[in-house]
Amino acid sequence: MFSHSAKAQLINPRKVYAIDLGLVNVVANAMTDNKGHKLENLVFLHLRRKYKELYYFAEKGECDFVAMKRGQVIELLQVCYELTPDNLQRETNGLFQAMRFFNIHEAKIVTFSGNDFIQEGDLSIEVLPAYRYLTQPNV
Repeated sequence: MFSHSAKAQLINPRKVYAIDLGLVNVVANAMTDNKGHKLENLVFLHLRRKYKELYYFAEKGECDFVAMKRGQVIELLQVCYELTPDNLQRETNGLFQAMRFFNIHEAKIVTFSGNDFIQEGDLSIEVLPAYRYLTQPNV
């Protein structure tokens, strides 16, 4: 979890991601397909290749990924398999909170196949499908 306090980072729970999702499928005893967690894991593996500093942000809501280089926020990302009217507020609240906290005006929500653009004041969120996000050239 992102915090300026090293103690808070150690105390708060860590998210766990698998290097090989095939192994997860073999050892998991899940009754559901869990597509959302698998998509989040895929995005994590992609981000891990680009950034050494990866965090999640949690206050009232949660932002899945805060990607940093040398202490500067480069990307804020939320991952959700499908963005629907039922989960829109939950998925955007944490992201908007992170954007305000870090004073970042643009962020992304990565979905399996959705495209959209969400504006709140001077903050904007691009909703894009995973294939587009994962194939963007490195900046």
